[in-house]
Amino acid sequence: MANQPLERKPCMANEQKDQSVLNHINELVKEEEHLYAKNGLTDDDEARLAEVKVELDQCWDLLRQRRALREFGEDPGKARARPAKIVENYEQ
Repeated sequence: MANQPLERKPCMANEQKDQSVLNHINELVKEEEHLYAKNGLTDDDEARLAEVKVELDQCWDLLRQRRALREFGEDPGKARARPAKIVENYEQ
């Protein structure tokens, strides 16, 4: 049985990091919904909404990177948030 591959178990720390990213996504979505619910957006509101959208894209990208690394047996801790210029050019 020495040749059997080791069973990979997800590291709790990695799952907690995914959960913290998901929690941040949820906070951003609530803020986005709050801004959209306003009858009129100020210039500051519009600027913040644009920031929230970019940050959401970055968070989703980070989460996808982490999941892909984990799926292929790599360390999800290698994932890094990418600059806004990069994630904003992805096709939806």
